[in-house]
Amino acid sequence: MAIEEHPNPNQVHPSEEIDMAIFSNALSSPQPSWFTPKRLLGIFCVINLLNYVDRGAIASNGVNGSLGTCTQSGTCTSGTGIQGDFNLNNFEDGVLSSAFMVGLLVASPIFASLAKSVNPFRLIGVGLSVWTFATAGCGLSFDFWSITICRMLVGVGEASFISLAAPFIDDNAPVAQKTAWLAIFYMCIPAGVALGYVYGGLVGGYTNWRFAFFGEAILMFPFAVLGFVMKPLQLKGFSPIESRKASTAVSEVKGDSNVKGRMLSTKEDFIDQSSKGPSRSKFGFINLDQLSRFLKDIKVLLYEKVYVVNVLGYIAYNFVIGAYSYWGPKAGYNIYHMTDADLIFGGITIVCGILGTLTGGYVLDKMTATIPNAFKLLSAATLLGAVFCFAAFCFKSLYAFLVFFAIGELLIFATQGPVNYICLHCVKPSMRPISMAMSTVSIHIFGDVPSSPLVGVLQDYVNNWRETALVLTSVLFLAAGIWVIGIFLPSVDRFNEDSEPPRTDTESPTTPTTPLLEEKIAEKTESSDEP
Repeated sequence: MAIEEHPNPNQVHPSEEIDMAIFSNALSSPQPSWFTPKRLLGIFCVINLLNYVDRGAIASNGVNGSLGTCTQSGTCTSGTGIQGDFNLNNFEDGVLSSAFMVGLLVASPIFASLAKSVNPFRLIGVGLSVWTFATAGCGLSFDFWSITICRMLVGVGEASFISLAAPFIDDNAPVAQKTAWLAIFYMCIPAGVALGYVYGGLVGGYTNWRFAFFGEAILMFPFAVLGFVMKPLQLKGFSPIESRKASTAVSEVKGDSNVKGRMLSTKEDFIDQSSKGPSRSKFGFINLDQLSRFLKDIKVLLYEKVYVVNVLGYIAYNFVIGAYSYWGPKAGYNIYHMTDADLIFGGITIVCGILGTLTGGYVLDKMTATIPNAFKLLSAATLLGAVFCFAAFCFKSLYAFLVFFAIGELLIFATQGPVNYICLHCVKPSMRPISMAMSTVSIHIFGDVPSSPLVGVLQDYVNNWRETALVLTSVLFLAAGIWVIGIFLPSVDRFNEDSEPPRTDTESPTTPTTPLLEEKIAEKTESSDEP
């Protein structure tokens, strides 16, 4: 007599097990790549260096050039560089030098917002690709408007990197050296500009200014490709989209007797439903949803007092630094009659920028990197730096000026690591890209962009460069005072806070809470501990 077998409702068919395995693999987060934290820092520093080499190159005499001139006797000399080839007046030349800022300011918040729905590492690849083609376009430009548009696109490409690189470094730096690593990264700013002056001068002097831009594009191209071909890294606070889709499905399947029904339902949601065709309203809601999230993030930042105070101090600080970089050589020439004002101011800025930035990060780490300690270092370094810079412009002796001004700049540049540390740690991990983006936008819109013309207006009014320099330097006291307020504000380091809602015990544990580089290190440690 044959015994009738009743199928177990809880038993999963072998073919269904295969489907589940394939589905699970599809939803798993990418495995860590060959990157190590030090390699990540090194590559990001080279990219940052290239960004600022470009800024220095376009400002160099070899690339920027000059208009042609004619003497009263009728002897004329042809113009050189961009200004000479395109016959630009000083206003057009000034617009060209800052055109990249338009793209940078517009695109920074956009890239930061997209980081919540697109892998941030891939966004950096997109930005570097735009940067590469834009710099090549500068070399191929044929008039003022064509090169201006390309310069704007250079700013768009740089925006993704500026917003997202610092959070990646902050994630993977050793706990006791976070500010030092940030300082190394931001040290590339003065070093890159200085290298750009030399690079642009050599290329423009020996060949043609266009080759300077072609060279930059060639150097950046491998990094743009790397952003697409390498397995993407994850930022702390950002889980892979596939893992987010899978979390609800796994929690429903876990312990459920009707596995097949759940799996089919989940797979239907996961599979690309291209045959159904996207609706217009869906895209409309996506755009509105992204705009709504962006506005909510801005509201969160504005309510974060620590962030607001930090950025306000940074704006006042950048107001002075921006005007120094533009008017400093001219003020030095008129006050102290320097014959090589460009070289002197450039040399002081390079040396003091590198040493000051590294020292600031090192000191904060030795103090134990916390938000209150960062505010203490910011206010103290800026106050002392303001005193030395103010005193420098009071001396009539050139040598006394150089000594005091060098010490002042050394102290002032020590702020780069601490100020960005606060921006990264006073918000939740998922808010760091928008935090960095809005900080960048704010310090440029309200800081260095208006400072140069305002100082020019002041000089036209008082007609005394010493008085103008002293009034400008006094703004550093305001920056120090604002950062003093931050010391007394209640602050919380939110680096380890979850950006996603807390998971219950039934939810999937697959959503990563640490960056992939940290996971890789942890895996190696566990394997080495096994017998």
